[in-house]
Amino acid sequence: MQDTANDLRAEYQELASLCRTLTPQQWRLHSVFFGWTPWDEVAHLCFFDETATMAILDAPAFARDAAALNDAWAAGREISAIAREKYGHLDGPALLAHWEPIAVRLTDLLAPLDPKARLPWYGPTMSARSFASARLMETWAHGQDIWDVVRRRRPASARLKHIAHIGVTTYGWTFVNRGLPVPPIVPFVELEAPGGETWRWGDPTSEEYVRGSASDFCLLVTQRRNLVDTALRYTSGSAKEWLQMAQCFAGPPADPPAPGVRQVDYDDE
Repeated sequence: MQDTANDLRAEYQELASLCRTLTPQQWRLHSVFFGWTPWDEVAHLCFFDETATMAILDAPAFARDAAALNDAWAAGREISAIAREKYGHLDGPALLAHWEPIAVRLTDLLAPLDPKARLPWYGPTMSARSFASARLMETWAHGQDIWDVVRRRRPASARLKHIAHIGVTTYGWTFVNRGLPVPPIVPFVELEAPGGETWRWGDPTSEEYVRGSASDFCLLVTQRRNLVDTALRYTSGSAKEWLQMAQCFAGPPADPPAPGVRQVDYDDE
C-alpha cells in the first residue's frame, strides 16, 4: 500500500509542478474537455481529494455529503459549477496552494491502510488499493487536460501501470455500463511500458488482443484520445468493440472524443 500511496503522491507532485509554471492567462485557457480550464481541473481534483479524505476519516459524514452531492447531480447541477462555487474565491496559484496539502494528507492517510480495507465512495465500496489507484487515474487524466491545453508533452512514467490495470479490469464493466452483453472472449493486452519492459494482462492465446504503448492505452481508456488517434494494434472483434467505447472511470456511459479533437501539436516539437 505504501508503494501505491507513493505513486499517488508522485502523480500529485508532477501535476503541481506543472501548475506552478502556469501564467494567469494559462490558468484561464479553455480545454476541449467540456471547456474546462486548468483552474477547473485542479478544483475538480481538490474537491474529490477532500471528500476522499472524509471517506477515510469519517464514513458517516461522507455518506451525508455524498447524498447531498447526488441530490445536486439529480437536480441537474454540474460538478464543475459546484467546484467553482466552493473555490471560486481563489485564483489559480491560491487554489494550488490550497490543494497541495490536501493531496499530501490523503496520501499520508492511505499509506498505512490494509490494501484490502473497504472504503466508501460514490457507488460500491472500494479496497484501499483500488481507491488510491483510482485517485491516481483521475489525477493523471485531468492532468492530461492541462498538459494538452498548454501544448506541452507530458513525460511518461511507470505509474501508468495503475491506470492501465484499471483500464484492463473495467473491460466487462464498459459493456455492462451501457446495457450491452459482455463478449465471451476477453482480449489479451500487451503494452510497452515507458521503461522498456512489457506489461501483460490475460491469456496470450486469446484470439483477441490489444497491443501498443501504455501511454496510448491510458489516453484511450481515460477518454483523452479517440482510438483512431492512437497507434494501438488490435483485432477486429471484441477488442475493437471495447476500445471504441472504453471507459475506466465511474459514472454513466461517456463517449470518447471524436477523431482528431484531442490531438495536440506540442510546442516543443
